[in-house]
Amino acid sequence: MRPALQSTRRGGNFGSVNVNIQIFGKSKCFDTKKAQRYFKERRVKFQSIDMLQKGMSRGEFNSVKQAVGLEAMIDHAARDAEILRYLAHGADREDKLLENPSFIKTPIVRNGRHATVGYCPDVWKTWE
Repeated sequence: MRPALQSTRRGGNFGSVNVNIQIFGKSKCFDTKKAQRYFKERRVKFQSIDMLQKGMSRGEFNSVKQAVGLEAMIDHAARDAEILRYLAHGADREDKLLENPSFIKTPIVRNGRHATVGYCPDVWKTWE
């Protein structure tokens, strides 16, 4: 019989039932594919959401913004993203990001109230 809530896999503490991973990404994003592979290799179930097709709800967006900050979510390399620099109010920038998810940096990996932007395996290891 296997001990409950213990993981024998190297590199993570994902044996816990409290892990609820969501990966928001873009199909052509290399880092999104790396994040998905990271969790697959550790046999951690995750929900994959295509940002360009489904986007994020306002609640999901606010949860990630609270965890990482608005500026970290912006993909400054995205085409036409420079328009965000000219929006003075944070609410206007948020509306524009929700309206056009291609301006959001990916992958966004959520675990409850915790979130990361980009490929961050060192942070994911600490999630239980």
